[in-house]
Amino acid sequence: MSAPGASRFTPDWLALRESADAAARAPELLDPLRTYLATVPRRTERLVIRDLGCGTGSLGRWLAGRLRGPQHWILHDRDPELLARAGAGMTGTAADGSPVTVETREGDLTGLLAADLAGTSLVTASALLDLLTFDEVDGLAAACAEAGCPALLTLSVVGRVEFVPADPLDLEVAAAFDAHQRRGVSGRRLLGPDAVTVATEAFERRGAVVRSRPSPWRLGADQAALTAEWLQGWAAAAFDQRPDLALQADAYLRGRLDACSAGELRVLVHHRDLLALPPAGPSS
Repeated sequence: MSAPGASRFTPDWLALRESADAAARAPELLDPLRTYLATVPRRTERLVIRDLGCGTGSLGRWLAGRLRGPQHWILHDRDPELLARAGAGMTGTAADGSPVTVETREGDLTGLLAADLAGTSLVTASALLDLLTFDEVDGLAAACAEAGCPALLTLSVVGRVEFVPADPLDLEVAAAFDAHQRRGVSGRRLLGPDAVTVATEAFERRGAVVRSRPSPWRLGADQAALTAEWLQGWAAAAFDQRPDLALQADAYLRGRLDACSAGELRVLVHHRDLLALPPAGPSS
């Protein structure tokens, strides 16, 4: 997920960000994905789609109705509460009215192998890559390549945030947040804003055709609640990374939150979406 702190995995946070996520995802990647899925032979008549780190299922709700034909979604997450919500909230029909069915799988998703993807038509994930390590992303690319499975990986942060109006401290806080995200937890050095570059290289090394497109959050007065929640977590992580900024932290965050509540703050949080198609797919 793109927001720091413990709240990033709660149902409330995921519900708060769902509309911004839906508006941000890059629709330009859907046509090449649809073409690939329509032209590559499948073992079953329905698409089998695995959503890794599904949260409450927002990506499935966004994507299922944009793909044609019967679909079976397998939702993966470590959190049983999120899985229950995702399974209950999944859409029931595809773009052409075909049925969409769902099952849930609880457990760690970072060690998936090609054998686990047997029969899978598509691997998806949202706001996940930046929370993985180099080895985990490389392993995911290897599993997809060996299984001949495409991947649509959306909403990965890229280390750029723009504010209107700007503040002199913006760039320092953003850099501190990026450093905090890379340091990870429990000995896991996370990729953070380097994730899209690492993933692109990992898939391309294995012959995949990779496309990526920007998918920024565009936060304004109509997203004030999300902006305020994101700001607090983003700034807290940054100032944890840079204690030397503590004397300026309160005034900076208070000013940003006041502008947000007044409807005067606009924020562009940059992400990228990535589509990796096996070499058997259409060329770019």
